[in-house]
Amino acid sequence: MRKLASIQKILDIQPIEGADAIEVASVLGWKVVVKKGEFKVGDKCIYCEIDSVLPPKEEFEFLRSKKYRIQTIRLRGQISQGICFPLSLLGRDFEIGTEVTEEMGIIKWEPQIPITLGGENKGAFPGYVFKTDEMRIQAVPGVLDEARGIEFYSTVKCDGTSCTISHMDGEEHVCSRNLSKREGDQVLYWQMAKKYHVLEKLRDLGNFAVQGEICGPGIQKNRLGLTSHELLLFNVFDISNARYLDFKEFLEFAQKLEMRTVPIENESFIFDFTIDELLEMVKGKYPGTNNEREGLVFRPVKEALSQILGGRMSFKVINNEYLLKGGN
Repeated sequence: MRKLASIQKILDIQPIEGADAIEVASVLGWKVVVKKGEFKVGDKCIYCEIDSVLPPKEEFEFLRSKKYRIQTIRLRGQISQGICFPLSLLGRDFEIGTEVTEEMGIIKWEPQIPITLGGENKGAFPGYVFKTDEMRIQAVPGVLDEARGIEFYSTVKCDGTSCTISHMDGEEHVCSRNLSKREGDQVLYWQMAKKYHVLEKLRDLGNFAVQGEICGPGIQKNRLGLTSHELLLFNVFDISNARYLDFKEFLEFAQKLEMRTVPIENESFIFDFTIDELLEMVKGKYPGTNNEREGLVFRPVKEALSQILGGRMSFKVINNEYLLKGGN
């Protein structure tokens, strides 16, 4: 589960060439620009991740022009992701790893989907399906050791809006990232369900949930350059057996549905990378466009569990050039 604000340790501090007032600190797997001399290696800090929205308080006034949202920025040539605050801001000590999102009054920034695309809510997201929200590797660097030596595959992270369509013993849902949606001709999620006849096919195939990214005109600047809306699959969850399909099974299931998957970047490789190597690997543009791609998602070819993630071994690495150019 993502911690927008948590107590972390300053792991390293390095100078920034040509900068007298700032330096770069390492926190978890992130690089964060801080005031020179404010922290030293080993200090605790309040680390706030990108996409955190801080409350409009005097101590956060410097973020007013950004609507109090923390984003990826570049200062003196150094990429900075997140903000480190001294522990004194909260007035007491905490153990490293403690989440303080609520204490800081932080909420998560979410891109807005136009109401004409989102429609009315039917109810809660079905409890027998996991929501789609991979952790960024910089927030969980220990996963690198867990993954080392395992056969992985990688897929392109398509910049759109997440959709889940499920069927279980006659109960059916068409969902956004967080909620089940009422049926309607103007509701984007239902448009996709009907375009690909997903529910009809799931009724024949059994109790499954399919998850994918809706991309196209009017969604997240349509960075893929599509001329119509498409639903690109990235997960299939076997509800009856409470498991995600392995990579090969996933591809076969997509063929049964007669649907495209998100682009496959690499079908098979042995994982053995550093964060810096991964950040270099995910650079690139969406085919046929000049738009920076969002990044890559990494998963084992054979589904596996992660103790650090507390569930499925699956994580994303976001392209910093995409973030610097206004991506989420």
